[in-house]
Amino acid sequence: MNFYFRQILILTLLITWMTSAAVIRASAAETARKTEWRGAAASVVITPDKPMWMSGYAARTKPSEGKVHDLYAKLLILEDTRGQKVVIITTDLIGITPALRDPIAARLESEFKIPSAALLMNASHTHCGPELREDKATRRGLGGDRGAEARQYTNLLVEKLLKAIEETLPRLAPVELKYASARAGFSMNRRLPTSGGVVNSPYPEGPVDQRVPVLIVERPDSSLLAVLFGYACHNTTLSFYQFCGDYAGYAQEYLEAAHPGTVALFMMGCGGDQNPYPRRSLDLAKQHGRALSNAVEVALSVKQPREIHGPLGIAMEEVELEFATPPAREELLKRKETGNKYEQSHAVRLLDQLEERGGIQTSYAFPLQVIQFGNDLTLAAICGETVVDYSLRLQQELKSGTENSSKQEPVIWVAGYSNHVFGYLPSSRVLQEGGYEGNRAMIYTSYPGPFAESVEQRVVSKIQELTNQARKSTQQK
Repeated sequence: MNFYFRQILILTLLITWMTSAAVIRASAAETARKTEWRGAAASVVITPDKPMWMSGYAARTKPSEGKVHDLYAKLLILEDTRGQKVVIITTDLIGITPALRDPIAARLESEFKIPSAALLMNASHTHCGPELREDKATRRGLGGDRGAEARQYTNLLVEKLLKAIEETLPRLAPVELKYASARAGFSMNRRLPTSGGVVNSPYPEGPVDQRVPVLIVERPDSSLLAVLFGYACHNTTLSFYQFCGDYAGYAQEYLEAAHPGTVALFMMGCGGDQNPYPRRSLDLAKQHGRALSNAVEVALSVKQPREIHGPLGIAMEEVELEFATPPAREELLKRKETGNKYEQSHAVRLLDQLEERGGIQTSYAFPLQVIQFGNDLTLAAICGETVVDYSLRLQQELKSGTENSSKQEPVIWVAGYSNHVFGYLPSSRVLQEGGYEGNRAMIYTSYPGPFAESVEQRVVSKIQELTNQARKSTQQK
Protein backbone atom coordinates (compact mmCIF):
# COMPACT_ATOMS: atom_id res chain seq x y z
CA MET A 1 0.00 0.00 0.00
CA ASN A 2 1.27 3.45 -0.94
CA PHE A 3 2.76 5.30 2.06
CA TYR A 4 0.74 8.44 1.45
CA PHE A 5 -2.45 6.44 0.94
CA ARG A 6 -1.86 4.68 4.28
CA GLN A 7 -1.36 8.05 5.98
CA ILE A 8 -4.58 9.44 4.51
CA LEU A 9 -6.47 6.30 5.56
CA ILE A 10 -5.14 6.50 9.11
CA LEU A 11 -5.99 10.21 9.30
CA THR A 12 -9.51 9.55 7.96
CA LEU A 13 -10.08 6.79 10.51
CA LEU A 14 -8.76 9.03 13.29
CA ILE A 15 -11.07 11.90 12.29
CA THR A 16 -14.03 9.49 12.07
CA TRP A 17 -13.26 8.08 15.52
CA MET A 18 -12.87 11.54 17.06
CA THR A 19 -16.11 12.74 15.47
CA SER A 20 -17.99 9.68 16.69
CA ALA A 21 -16.59 10.11 20.18
CA ALA A 22 -17.64 13.77 20.21
CA VAL A 23 -21.14 12.84 19.07
CA ILE A 24 -21.36 10.17 21.79
CA ARG A 25 -20.15 12.61 24.43
CA ALA A 26 -22.60 15.28 23.27
CA SER A 27 -25.42 12.75 23.23
CA ALA A 28 -24.48 11.59 26.74
CA ALA A 29 -24.36 15.18 27.97
CA GLU A 30 -27.72 15.90 26.39
CA THR A 31 -29.21 12.78 27.98
CA ALA A 32 -27.74 13.70 31.36
CA ARG A 33 -29.12 17.22 31.06
CA LYS A 34 -32.58 16.00 30.15
CA THR A 35 -32.66 13.42 32.93
CA GLU A 36 -31.57 15.82 35.69
CA TRP A 37 -35.21 15.93 36.76
CA ARG A 38 -38.06 13.48 36.91
CA GLY A 39 -41.61 14.76 36.93
CA ALA A 40 -45.27 13.88 36.66
CA ALA A 41 -48.51 15.86 36.68
CA ALA A 42 -52.19 15.19 37.23
CA SER A 43 -55.55 16.93 37.29
CA VAL A 44 -58.44 16.15 39.68
CA VAL A 45 -62.02 17.41 39.47
CA ILE A 46 -63.04 18.85 42.84
CA THR A 47 -66.44 20.34 41.99
CA PRO A 48 -68.96 19.55 44.75
CA ASP A 49 -71.58 17.04 43.60
CA LYS A 50 -74.37 18.92 45.37
CA PRO A 51 -75.26 22.54 46.19
CA MET A 52 -72.98 24.08 48.84
CA TRP A 53 -72.58 27.41 50.56
CA MET A 54 -70.11 29.41 48.49
CA SER A 55 -66.99 31.21 49.58
CA GLY A 56 -65.69 34.72 49.32
CA TYR A 57 -68.54 37.15 49.82
CA ALA A 58 -70.10 37.72 53.24
CA ALA A 59 -73.31 38.96 51.63
CA ARG A 60 -74.23 35.59 50.09
CA THR A 61 -77.73 34.46 51.03
CA LYS A 62 -78.09 31.01 49.45
CA PRO A 63 -76.12 27.94 48.32
CA SER A 64 -74.67 27.35 44.87
CA GLU A 65 -76.85 26.87 41.80
CA GLY A 66 -74.91 24.62 39.47
CA LYS A 67 -71.63 25.27 37.69
CA VAL A 68 -70.20 27.10 34.72
CA HIS A 69 -67.34 24.62 34.47
CA ASP A 70 -65.59 22.19 36.80
CA LEU A 71 -63.20 23.19 39.57
CA TYR A 72 -59.84 21.43 39.69
CA ALA A 73 -56.88 20.58 41.84
CA LYS A 74 -53.68 20.15 39.83
CA LEU A 75 -50.57 18.22 40.91
CA LEU A 76 -46.96 18.66 39.84
CA ILE A 77 -44.41 16.31 41.41
CA LEU A 78 -40.71 16.89 40.72
CA GLU A 79 -37.69 14.84 41.80
CA ASP A 80 -34.00 15.73 41.57
CA THR A 81 -31.05 13.37 41.10
CA ARG A 82 -30.70 12.96 44.87
CA GLY A 83 -34.24 11.62 45.16
CA GLN A 84 -35.54 14.79 46.84
CA LYS A 85 -39.14 15.40 45.83
CA VAL A 86 -41.45 18.41 45.90
CA VAL A 87 -45.24 18.11 45.58
CA ILE A 88 -47.00 21.24 44.31
CA ILE A 89 -50.81 21.26 44.47
CA THR A 90 -52.78 24.18 43.04
CA THR A 91 -56.51 24.45 43.65
CA ASP A 92 -59.60 26.30 42.47
CA LEU A 93 -60.50 27.14 46.08
CA ILE A 94 -60.86 30.22 48.28
CA GLY A 95 -57.94 29.10 50.44
CA ILE A 96 -55.93 26.31 52.04
CA THR A 97 -56.88 25.34 55.60
CA PRO A 98 -55.00 23.24 58.19
CA ALA A 99 -57.87 20.73 57.96
CA LEU A 100 -56.98 20.27 54.27
CA ARG A 101 -53.19 20.45 54.31
CA ASP A 102 -52.28 18.74 57.59
CA PRO A 103 -53.69 15.25 56.86
CA ILE A 104 -52.17 15.27 53.37
CA ALA A 105 -48.77 16.28 54.76
CA ALA A 106 -48.98 13.59 57.47
CA ARG A 107 -49.79 10.85 54.97
CA LEU A 108 -47.04 12.03 52.62
CA GLU A 109 -44.54 11.51 55.40
CA SER A 110 -45.89 8.22 56.73
CA GLU A 111 -46.72 6.48 53.44
CA PHE A 112 -44.48 8.08 50.81
CA LYS A 113 -41.54 9.30 52.93
CA ILE A 114 -41.94 12.82 51.56
CA PRO A 115 -41.42 15.45 54.29
CA SER A 116 -44.20 17.91 55.07
CA ALA A 117 -41.93 20.79 54.07
CA ALA A 118 -41.90 19.41 50.50
CA LEU A 119 -45.65 19.96 50.10
CA LEU A 120 -46.71 23.32 48.66
CA MET A 121 -50.45 23.93 48.43
CA ASN A 122 -51.78 27.05 46.78
CA ALA A 123 -55.31 28.40 46.30
CA SER A 124 -56.44 30.49 43.33
CA HIS A 125 -58.83 32.31 45.70
CA THR A 126 -61.79 32.03 43.36
CA HIS A 127 -64.87 33.53 44.97
CA CYS A 128 -67.05 31.07 43.09
CA GLY A 129 -65.96 27.92 44.87
CA PRO A 130 -67.29 25.98 47.87
CA GLU A 131 -66.89 27.27 51.43
CA LEU A 132 -64.54 24.76 53.03
CA ARG A 133 -63.70 26.86 56.11
CA GLU A 134 -65.86 25.22 58.72
CA ASP A 135 -66.11 28.21 61.08
CA LYS A 136 -67.10 30.63 58.31
CA ALA A 137 -69.58 28.19 56.83
CA THR A 138 -71.24 27.96 60.24
CA ARG A 139 -71.33 31.72 60.76
CA ARG A 140 -72.53 32.61 57.26
CA GLY A 141 -74.87 29.71 56.55
CA LEU A 142 -78.57 30.46 56.80
CA GLY A 143 -80.04 27.23 58.10
CA GLY A 144 -78.69 23.69 57.93
CA ASP A 145 -75.40 22.43 59.24
CA ARG A 146 -73.06 24.34 56.95
CA GLY A 147 -70.08 23.53 59.14
CA ALA A 148 -70.61 19.79 58.75
CA GLU A 149 -71.05 20.29 55.01
CA ALA A 150 -67.69 22.08 54.77
CA ARG A 151 -66.03 19.40 56.90
CA GLN A 152 -67.39 16.58 54.74
CA TYR A 153 -66.23 18.31 51.56
CA THR A 154 -62.74 18.85 53.01
CA ASN A 155 -62.44 15.20 54.09
CA LEU A 156 -63.48 14.03 50.63
CA LEU A 157 -61.00 16.43 49.04
CA VAL A 158 -58.17 15.09 51.21
CA GLU A 159 -58.87 11.54 50.04
CA LYS A 160 -59.09 12.62 46.38
CA LEU A 161 -55.74 14.38 46.54
CA LEU A 162 -54.02 11.54 48.37
CA LYS A 163 -55.28 9.09 45.76
CA ALA A 164 -54.02 11.37 43.00
CA ILE A 165 -50.58 11.59 44.63
CA GLU A 166 -50.46 7.80 45.00
CA GLU A 167 -51.31 7.34 41.32
CA THR A 168 -48.97 10.08 40.09
CA LEU A 169 -45.75 9.11 41.92
CA PRO A 170 -45.19 5.88 39.90
CA ARG A 171 -45.40 7.94 36.70
CA LEU A 172 -42.32 10.04 37.45
CA ALA A 173 -40.27 10.17 34.26
CA PRO A 174 -37.38 12.25 32.86
CA VAL A 175 -38.23 15.92 32.28
CA GLU A 176 -36.45 19.19 31.64
CA LEU A 177 -37.30 22.38 33.52
CA LYS A 178 -37.18 25.85 31.98
CA TYR A 179 -38.31 29.30 33.10
CA ALA A 180 -39.62 32.32 31.22
CA SER A 181 -41.97 35.18 32.01
CA ALA A 182 -44.33 37.64 30.38
CA ARG A 183 -46.92 40.20 31.51
CA ALA A 184 -50.69 40.57 31.65
CA GLY A 185 -52.29 43.97 32.19
CA PHE A 186 -55.73 43.44 33.74
CA SER A 187 -54.60 43.44 37.38
CA MET A 188 -54.78 46.81 39.18
CA ASN A 189 -54.33 48.04 42.74
CA ARG A 190 -57.73 48.42 44.41
CA ARG A 191 -56.78 50.65 47.39
CA LEU A 192 -57.79 54.12 46.24
CA PRO A 193 -56.82 56.90 48.68
CA THR A 194 -59.59 59.45 49.27
CA SER A 195 -60.25 62.26 51.74
CA GLY A 196 -62.33 59.77 53.72
CA GLY A 197 -59.62 57.10 53.78
CA VAL A 198 -58.73 54.14 51.55
CA VAL A 199 -61.67 52.70 49.58
CA ASN A 200 -61.97 49.60 47.41
CA SER A 201 -61.82 51.07 43.91
CA PRO A 202 -59.42 51.03 40.92
CA TYR A 203 -56.18 52.86 41.75
CA PRO A 204 -54.00 53.00 38.61
CA GLU A 205 -51.15 54.71 40.48
CA GLY A 206 -50.95 52.07 43.23
CA PRO A 207 -48.26 49.34 43.43
CA VAL A 208 -48.87 46.37 41.15
CA ASP A 209 -47.05 43.25 39.95
CA GLN A 210 -48.24 42.28 36.48
CA ARG A 211 -45.53 39.72 35.78
CA VAL A 212 -46.51 36.20 34.75
CA PRO A 213 -43.81 33.74 35.89
CA VAL A 214 -43.87 30.42 34.03
CA LEU A 215 -42.18 27.11 34.88
CA ILE A 216 -42.06 24.93 31.77
CA VAL A 217 -41.91 21.15 32.27
CA GLU A 218 -40.93 19.31 29.08
CA ARG A 219 -40.56 15.65 28.24
CA PRO A 220 -37.29 14.48 26.58
CA ASP A 221 -38.94 14.84 23.17
CA SER A 222 -39.60 18.54 23.97
CA SER A 223 -43.36 18.05 24.26
CA LEU A 224 -45.03 19.93 27.10
CA LEU A 225 -45.91 17.86 30.17
CA ALA A 226 -46.98 20.70 32.45
CA VAL A 227 -46.87 24.46 32.77
CA LEU A 228 -46.97 26.17 36.17
CA PHE A 229 -47.78 29.87 35.93
CA GLY A 230 -48.60 32.65 38.35
CA TYR A 231 -50.29 36.04 38.61
CA ALA A 232 -50.90 38.47 41.46
CA CYS A 233 -54.59 39.32 41.29
CA HIS A 234 -57.78 38.46 43.16
CA ASN A 235 -60.03 35.97 41.36
CA THR A 236 -63.02 38.24 41.84
CA THR A 237 -64.28 38.98 38.36
CA LEU A 238 -67.44 37.06 39.29
CA SER A 239 -69.86 37.16 42.20
CA PHE A 240 -72.74 34.90 41.16
CA TYR A 241 -73.99 31.55 42.50
CA GLN A 242 -72.39 29.09 40.08
CA PHE A 243 -69.14 27.23 40.63
CA CYS A 244 -66.41 28.68 38.41
CA GLY A 245 -62.63 29.07 38.49
CA ASP A 246 -62.93 32.73 37.39
CA TYR A 247 -60.14 34.11 35.18
CA ALA A 248 -57.58 31.58 36.49
CA GLY A 249 -59.90 28.69 35.69
CA TYR A 250 -60.36 29.93 32.15
CA ALA A 251 -56.63 30.53 31.66
CA GLN A 252 -55.90 26.91 32.61
CA GLU A 253 -58.73 25.70 30.39
CA TYR A 254 -57.46 27.65 27.37
CA LEU A 255 -53.88 26.44 27.81
CA GLU A 256 -54.86 22.80 28.10
CA ALA A 257 -57.05 23.10 24.99
CA ALA A 258 -54.14 24.64 23.07
CA HIS A 259 -51.67 22.00 24.31
CA PRO A 260 -53.40 18.60 24.51
CA GLY A 261 -51.83 16.30 27.08
CA THR A 262 -50.53 19.20 29.15
CA VAL A 263 -51.53 19.98 32.74
CA ALA A 264 -51.79 23.73 33.33
CA LEU A 265 -51.44 24.85 36.97
CA PHE A 266 -52.23 28.35 38.22
CA MET A 267 -50.33 29.61 41.29
CA MET A 268 -51.78 32.69 42.98
CA GLY A 269 -49.27 35.45 43.65
CA CYS A 270 -49.34 38.33 46.13
CA GLY A 271 -52.65 39.74 44.94
CA GLY A 272 -54.30 40.60 48.26
CA ASP A 273 -54.77 44.24 47.26
CA GLN A 274 -55.17 43.68 43.51
CA ASN A 275 -58.39 43.22 41.52
CA PRO A 276 -59.12 42.28 37.90
CA TYR A 277 -60.58 45.24 36.01
CA PRO A 278 -63.15 45.53 34.56
CA ARG A 279 -65.27 43.04 36.54
CA ARG A 280 -68.64 41.42 37.16
CA SER A 281 -69.49 39.40 34.07
CA LEU A 282 -68.69 35.95 32.74
CA ASP A 283 -67.45 37.43 29.46
CA LEU A 284 -64.93 39.52 31.40
CA ALA A 285 -63.72 36.45 33.32
CA LYS A 286 -63.15 34.73 29.98
CA GLN A 287 -61.45 37.84 28.60
CA HIS A 288 -59.03 38.04 31.54
CA GLY A 289 -58.42 34.30 31.32
CA ARG A 290 -57.54 34.70 27.65
CA ALA A 291 -55.20 37.59 28.43
CA LEU A 292 -53.41 35.49 31.04
CA SER A 293 -53.18 32.41 28.84
CA ASN A 294 -51.82 34.60 26.03
CA ALA A 295 -49.10 35.83 28.38
CA VAL A 296 -48.19 32.23 29.15
CA GLU A 297 -48.07 31.48 25.42
CA VAL A 298 -45.64 34.38 25.01
CA ALA A 299 -43.42 32.88 27.72
CA LEU A 300 -43.61 29.48 26.01
CA SER A 301 -42.44 31.09 22.75
CA VAL A 302 -39.26 32.61 24.20
CA LYS A 303 -36.34 31.45 22.05
CA GLN A 304 -33.93 30.78 24.90
CA PRO A 305 -35.82 30.22 28.16
CA ARG A 306 -33.68 29.86 31.25
CA GLU A 307 -32.76 26.27 32.07
CA ILE A 308 -33.56 25.31 35.65
CA HIS A 309 -31.09 22.94 37.26
CA GLY A 310 -31.06 21.16 40.60
CA PRO A 311 -30.73 20.00 43.18
CA LEU A 312 -33.75 20.89 45.28
CA GLY A 313 -33.42 22.70 48.59
CA ILE A 314 -36.47 22.97 50.82
CA ALA A 315 -37.06 24.87 54.05
CA MET A 316 -40.29 25.50 55.96
CA GLU A 317 -40.96 26.97 59.38
CA GLU A 318 -43.59 28.92 61.26
CA VAL A 319 -43.26 32.60 62.04
CA GLU A 320 -44.90 34.13 65.10
CA LEU A 321 -46.85 37.23 64.07
CA GLU A 322 -48.08 39.63 66.71
CA PHE A 323 -51.40 41.45 66.75
CA ALA A 324 -51.84 45.07 67.72
CA THR A 325 -53.22 45.77 71.20
CA PRO A 326 -56.73 44.21 71.27
CA PRO A 327 -59.82 46.22 72.16
CA ALA A 328 -60.83 46.35 75.84
CA ARG A 329 -63.92 44.57 77.15
CA GLU A 330 -65.86 47.84 77.30
CA GLU A 331 -65.17 48.54 73.65
CA LEU A 332 -66.23 45.00 72.69
CA LEU A 333 -69.49 45.38 74.61
CA LYS A 334 -70.20 48.56 72.65
CA ARG A 335 -69.46 46.83 69.35
CA LYS A 336 -71.78 44.00 70.35
CA GLU A 337 -74.66 46.48 70.29
CA THR A 338 -73.88 48.06 66.92
CA GLY A 339 -76.10 47.55 63.89
CA ASN A 340 -73.38 45.77 61.90
CA LYS A 341 -73.95 42.01 62.23
CA TYR A 342 -70.37 41.17 61.29
CA GLU A 343 -68.93 43.58 63.85
CA GLN A 344 -71.34 42.19 66.44
CA SER A 345 -70.30 38.62 65.66
CA HIS A 346 -66.61 39.53 65.88
CA ALA A 347 -67.13 41.22 69.24
CA VAL A 348 -68.93 38.14 70.57
CA ARG A 349 -66.08 35.86 69.51
CA LEU A 350 -63.51 38.05 71.25
CA LEU A 351 -65.65 38.27 74.38
CA ASP A 352 -65.85 34.46 74.35
CA GLN A 353 -62.04 34.37 74.25
CA LEU A 354 -61.92 36.61 77.29
CA GLU A 355 -64.27 34.30 79.17
CA GLU A 356 -62.67 31.02 78.12
CA ARG A 357 -58.97 31.98 78.18
CA GLY A 358 -58.88 34.97 80.45
CA GLY A 359 -57.50 37.09 77.62
CA ILE A 360 -57.52 37.70 73.88
CA GLN A 361 -54.78 36.06 71.82
CA THR A 362 -51.84 38.34 71.09
CA SER A 363 -50.07 36.39 68.33
CA TYR A 364 -50.43 33.52 65.90
CA ALA A 365 -47.90 31.26 64.15
CA PHE A 366 -48.17 30.90 60.36
CA PRO A 367 -46.14 28.69 57.96
CA LEU A 368 -43.64 30.08 55.47
CA GLN A 369 -41.81 27.99 52.87
CA VAL A 370 -38.96 28.27 50.36
CA ILE A 371 -38.21 25.81 47.55
CA GLN A 372 -34.84 26.31 45.91
CA PHE A 373 -34.05 24.94 42.43
CA GLY A 374 -30.25 24.82 42.35
CA ASN A 375 -28.89 28.33 41.83
CA ASP A 376 -31.55 29.18 39.27
CA LEU A 377 -34.94 29.63 40.91
CA THR A 378 -36.14 30.57 44.40
CA LEU A 379 -39.84 29.93 45.03
CA ALA A 380 -41.08 31.58 48.22
CA ALA A 381 -44.55 30.53 49.42
CA ILE A 382 -46.26 32.89 51.87
CA CYS A 383 -49.45 32.20 53.79
CA GLY A 384 -52.54 34.40 53.89
CA GLU A 385 -53.98 36.89 51.43
CA THR A 386 -50.60 38.45 50.81
CA VAL A 387 -50.51 42.02 49.50
CA VAL A 388 -48.29 42.97 46.58
CA ASP A 389 -45.57 44.70 48.65
CA TYR A 390 -44.17 41.32 49.72
CA SER A 391 -43.60 40.22 46.15
CA LEU A 392 -42.04 43.51 45.05
CA ARG A 393 -39.72 43.64 48.07
CA LEU A 394 -38.64 40.00 48.10
CA GLN A 395 -37.96 39.92 44.37
CA GLN A 396 -35.27 42.51 45.02
CA GLU A 397 -33.90 41.37 48.38
CA LEU A 398 -33.63 37.63 47.64
CA LYS A 399 -31.53 38.10 44.52
CA SER A 400 -28.36 38.60 46.51
CA GLY A 401 -26.35 35.75 47.93
CA THR A 402 -25.98 33.34 45.03
CA GLU A 403 -24.95 33.14 41.40
CA ASN A 404 -24.80 30.24 39.00
CA SER A 405 -21.94 29.41 36.67
CA SER A 406 -23.12 31.92 34.06
CA LYS A 407 -23.22 34.71 36.68
CA GLN A 408 -26.96 35.09 36.35
CA GLU A 409 -29.02 36.19 39.31
CA PRO A 410 -31.55 33.64 40.54
CA VAL A 411 -35.15 34.01 39.46
CA ILE A 412 -37.35 35.00 42.42
CA TRP A 413 -40.96 33.80 42.39
CA VAL A 414 -43.15 34.83 45.32
CA ALA A 415 -46.52 33.12 45.79
CA GLY A 416 -49.12 34.19 48.31
CA TYR A 417 -52.21 32.21 49.35
CA SER A 418 -50.09 29.19 50.19
CA ASN A 419 -50.38 26.42 52.79
CA HIS A 420 -52.66 28.35 55.19
CA VAL A 421 -54.99 31.15 54.05
CA PHE A 422 -56.19 32.65 57.33
CA GLY A 423 -57.12 36.15 56.15
CA TYR A 424 -55.18 39.18 54.94
CA LEU A 425 -51.43 39.53 55.43
CA PRO A 426 -50.87 43.30 55.21
CA SER A 427 -47.58 45.11 54.73
CA SER A 428 -46.39 48.05 56.80
CA ARG A 429 -47.72 50.39 54.09
CA VAL A 430 -51.17 48.83 54.17
CA LEU A 431 -51.30 48.91 57.96
CA GLN A 432 -50.40 52.59 58.01
CA GLU A 433 -52.94 53.44 55.31
CA GLY A 434 -55.71 51.45 56.97
CA GLY A 435 -58.73 50.32 55.01
CA TYR A 436 -60.09 46.86 54.35
CA GLU A 437 -56.93 44.75 53.95
CA GLY A 438 -55.20 46.40 56.89
CA ASN A 439 -58.00 46.35 59.44
CA ARG A 440 -61.66 45.97 58.50
CA ALA A 441 -61.31 42.46 57.04
CA MET A 442 -60.43 41.16 60.50
CA ILE A 443 -64.08 41.31 61.59
CA TYR A 444 -64.70 38.22 59.45
CA THR A 445 -62.11 36.23 61.45
CA SER A 446 -61.58 35.20 65.07
CA TYR A 447 -58.46 37.35 65.35
CA PRO A 448 -58.57 40.43 67.57
CA GLY A 449 -57.80 43.08 65.00
CA PRO A 450 -54.95 44.36 62.84
CA PHE A 451 -51.45 42.93 63.00
CA ALA A 452 -48.71 44.82 64.78
CA GLU A 453 -46.32 47.03 62.78
CA SER A 454 -43.68 44.28 63.01
CA VAL A 455 -45.58 41.92 60.70
CA GLU A 456 -43.84 42.73 57.39
CA GLN A 457 -40.31 42.61 58.77
CA ARG A 458 -40.99 39.36 60.62
CA VAL A 459 -42.25 37.70 57.43
CA VAL A 460 -39.45 39.06 55.24
CA SER A 461 -36.74 38.13 57.76
CA LYS A 462 -38.07 34.58 58.06
CA ILE A 463 -38.25 34.16 54.28
CA GLN A 464 -34.65 35.41 54.02
CA GLU A 465 -33.61 32.91 56.70
CA LEU A 466 -35.41 30.04 54.96
CA THR A 467 -33.90 31.03 51.61
CA ASN A 468 -30.42 30.82 53.08
CA GLN A 469 -31.22 27.40 54.53
CA ALA A 470 -32.64 26.11 51.25
CA ARG A 471 -29.72 27.43 49.21
CA LYS A 472 -27.18 25.86 51.57
CA SER A 473 -28.93 22.51 51.35
CA THR A 474 -28.52 22.49 47.56
CA GLN A 475 -24.74 22.56 48.11
CA GLN A 476 -24.73 19.54 50.40
CA LYS A 477 -23.77 16.17 48.95
